[in-house]
Amino acid sequence: MIDKDCKVFSVRRQCEILGVCRSTLFYSRADETELNCKVRNKIDETYTKWPFYGSRRMAKVVSEELGIDLNRKRMQRHMRELGLVAICPGPSTSKPAPGHKIYPYLLRNKQIVRPNQVWSTDITYVRLERGFAYLVAIIDWFSRYVLSWKLSNTMDMRFCVDALEEALQTGEPEIFNTDQGAQFTSPIFTNTLINKGILVSMDGRGRALDNIFVERLWRSVKYENIYLMGYQDLFEAEDGLEQYFDFYNVERPHQSLRYQRPCEVHFGLAN
Repeated sequence: MIDKDCKVFSVRRQCEILGVCRSTLFYSRADETELNCKVRNKIDETYTKWPFYGSRRMAKVVSEELGIDLNRKRMQRHMRELGLVAICPGPSTSKPAPGHKIYPYLLRNKQIVRPNQVWSTDITYVRLERGFAYLVAIIDWFSRYVLSWKLSNTMDMRFCVDALEEALQTGEPEIFNTDQGAQFTSPIFTNTLINKGILVSMDGRGRALDNIFVERLWRSVKYENIYLMGYQDLFEAEDGLEQYFDFYNVERPHQSLRYQRPCEVHFGLAN
C-alpha cells in the first residue's frame, strides 16, 4: 500500500518498488467539493448527449437541472478542466503547448477501407464517487477495435505515451489522428510516431467531429458502463473498464460493422 506520509521513500519511488504506474495513483483532491463533482458530472452527461453545446448553453442547462446559478466564466473553467469543447468551430477553443508543432488534418474525404489504415486517440473525463479521472483510448477507425487504453488522475502526458506504446505493440497504422491538445502535440508523442514512419494528422481547432469515431466510443463507454457502474475510485474504475473493453472488442456487435465484432473485423475473422 502506498504511504503518502512515508519519510524514507517518495510516493514516486514507492510506486516504482510496487510496480504501480504513478499516474494511476488516485487522491481525493482537497479542493474537490461535492458541488464541483455534481457540476462536472452533469456537464459530462450533457456533453455526452449534446456535444455541440458551448459554455453559454451548457451554463443555462446545468444551472436549471441542478437548481443553482452557474455563470459562463465558471462553466468555461469546468469545461476547460475536463478537456471539453463544442464540436462547432470557435475562437481559441483548443490550444497546444507553446512551441509544439501542429500537423495538418489528413483525413478529410479519405476513404477508410482496411484495418491499421487510420488510428486515433482522445481523452475523456471519468466520473467517480469522490473526484474524477481521465481516460485515454486508441481506436482503429475501420474496425472500431480499441487497441489500448489507460486511466490517470491527471492530464499528464505520460499516460497517453504509455497507451501509444502499448498500441504499437499490436501493429502500426499508416496515419495517426489526434486533437491539438498538449499531450498529443508533445514531441515525445509525435516523435514516437514519426520515427516509425507513421503520418501524424491533427483535428482542426475545436473540431471534435474530425475524430468522430472516438467521440462515438466515449458515448458507448459512458452510457453502457461508467454511468451505470458508479465507480468509487480509480482502481475500481480500472477493473471495470478492463472488463468493458474486453466486451466491446470481443462480444459487442456493432451496427456500423453490420453487427460484426471489432475483433472479427480487425483481425480478419469475420465471415
